[in-house]
Amino acid sequence: MNSFSEKFYQDFIQDDRWKFITSGLKVTLCVTFVALIIGVVIGVVVGIIRCAYDQQDKKELHGARKAALSILNLIARLYVTIIRGTPALVQLLIMYFIILVSAKSKMVVAMLTFGINSGAYVAEVIRGGIMSVDSGQMEAGRALGLSYVQTMRKIILPQAFKAVLPSLVNELITLLKETSICGYIGLNELTRGGDIIRGTTFDALLPLFGVALIYLALVLIISYLFSLVERRLRKSDRY
Repeated sequence: MNSFSEKFYQDFIQDDRWKFITSGLKVTLCVTFVALIIGVVIGVVVGIIRCAYDQQDKKELHGARKAALSILNLIARLYVTIIRGTPALVQLLIMYFIILVSAKSKMVVAMLTFGINSGAYVAEVIRGGIMSVDSGQMEAGRALGLSYVQTMRKIILPQAFKAVLPSLVNELITLLKETSICGYIGLNELTRGGDIIRGTTFDALLPLFGVALIYLALVLIISYLFSLVERRLRKSDRY
């Protein structure tokens, strides 16, 4: 017991080493939530573009509108294929060392990288949610005189979001854990904070297990909050 107390003191209390964990946690949460916002925005736009191309009656599209939609759909497909087909770590390194090499903030690089990465997965989630909504909903909206965009915004998307909410929460959890690779570009996030302590004290057990427990606690909190939201949505469906 004394040995554990001594190790705990050495790893976290001595020289205020716990600050590596708290500052790293702050960076991890900032990168995760900003990247999630970016990813959701990109994902919704890309998902709608792909669905619009599949759902719109090609006979109704002529000239510039048809060409524009085809080009946007091609770009969206390429984006999803490339991002989903390459590792997040490779994307992070490419962004840091090549595309955003002049960027002064490593955190901004991480936010943009993970936001773009998450957007590809969110796009497929959103597309699946939209396609799962009965086609009669779109036809009813158009019959009432709503445009495609108005029908999508007022009728289809609210139903789609409710259907894909569990998948979006899973994406948030995955994104949270993926930020652990930010240390490769020198960003002191949660995992790197634990690794710095390990490198200083030469004790891997407590710092790394401590980091793992924090990640686990964050995932449990997210899952609990989602369960509350899901329960509330179920109640609203009954009335």
